[in-house]
Amino acid sequence: MSVAPPRIQVERLRVKLDDVAVLDGVDLTVDSGRMLAIIGPNGAGKSTLLRSIDGLLPTSGGSIRIDGKPLASYRSRELAKVISFVPQTDVPADGFTVRAFVEMGRYPHLATWSALTRDDRLAVDEALDLTETGHLEDRSMKALSGGERQRVCIAAALAQGGTILLLDEPTSFLDYRHQVQILDLLGRLNSEEGYTVVAVTHDLNGLVADADSILGLVEGGVAFSGPPGDLFEAEILAKIFGNEFVLLSGGRHGFPVVIPSRNGS
Repeated sequence: MSVAPPRIQVERLRVKLDDVAVLDGVDLTVDSGRMLAIIGPNGAGKSTLLRSIDGLLPTSGGSIRIDGKPLASYRSRELAKVISFVPQTDVPADGFTVRAFVEMGRYPHLATWSALTRDDRLAVDEALDLTETGHLEDRSMKALSGGERQRVCIAAALAQGGTILLLDEPTSFLDYRHQVQILDLLGRLNSEEGYTVVAVTHDLNGLVADADSILGLVEGGVAFSGPPGDLFEAEILAKIFGNEFVLLSGGRHGFPVVIPSRNGS
């Protein structure tokens, strides 16, 4: 019986931007239905890695394989049916209702100027249902709270129909209540719906604790790769972020609460 290849496999990846090496020798593997959190200080190459996996940036070395196939072998619409990307930057959408915005996620399945089919509408309904945003479908995007808007952006990604979900800082700029809502949503999509999730995050007390594995980047290279239980050591966190941390009991899923130290004290 053959074994399915990893959903994502990156080997010795190198990426240069403006002749500067942003990623150098990065390896990662994400199996089906798993969740990977990518962490590191600003400028470590986290978002570059995510965008490279989605085919949005050219690579200068190494390889990326999606479901066992070289990334370069996918046409853009074919890849968009496999991978959905939720960027950190706000998507211009103020002129749309929630439903119209989520419907745009069906673009890989539509011919030019074609109307939505019954299957497209059902896919949009399912995306709204999974993200619990159906009650917002007639509301203007500009009338949404930050948490509602993020859930709708995830709904549009789900409407694409792929089961690999890439997210860049999905809980940034949200208050604690909305952060928890997004974490719970991603956890449900991963554990109950089978989505493979890769997320860049600075949230050591939330998404990192939910993930199956962690990739820590420093200056474009891998400084840590392993389960969250191995990450929560003051020495390892200091190596990744260049700062001292205090670890207290009582965090999410039994992991420590991570607090940056002031002046190393």
